[in-house]
Amino acid sequence: MATALALRSLYRARPSLRCPPVELPWAPRRGHRLSPADDELYQRTHISLLQREAAQAMYIDSYNSRGFMINGNRVLGPCALLPHSVVQWNVGSHQDITEESFSLFWMLEPRIEIVVVGTGDRTERLQSQVLQAMRQRGIAVEVQDTPNACATFNFLCHEGRVTGAALIPPPGGTSLKPLGQAAQ
Repeated sequence: MATALALRSLYRARPSLRCPPVELPWAPRRGHRLSPADDELYQRTHISLLQREAAQAMYIDSYNSRGFMINGNRVLGPCALLPHSVVQWNVGSHQDITEESFSLFWMLEPRIEIVVVGTGDRTERLQSQVLQAMRQRGIAVEVQDTPNACATFNFLCHEGRVTGAALIPPPGGTSLKPLGQAAQ
């Protein structure tokens, strides 16, 4: 026992007597296999691409009393923005908005999460049966004045949300300057 204590004290006192770490001539094997077995090679998945969707989202560049500039395209009058398209919306004012005029939003796949409604230069109340019909179909409705509705729609699209917009141009002047002009 005395010998063991003497060797132990020598080992601690002189670090140069320590043995270098051992390098193995072979690498240890993993416990699992990294390649597929023969029977797994025949079970492949096939994907059929039905339609290519544009990666570019819809953005409202600007608006004026006559219409909107959406992704560089001019749209005159009230419009409905869908995830990948723009259509004319046949309403003249917030009083013309009915359950039927919102029907295009609940017929779409993928299902729209929220519809942003721009009612002109002021936030106006929509008919309660219209809002209830949208709620029953699982679609949230955000009613705002058109300048704020445009900004909200752009923000939601930037987040990647499945968003629609129903916009009536405000009777006032031009606003929501393009990014290049806003920086100057």
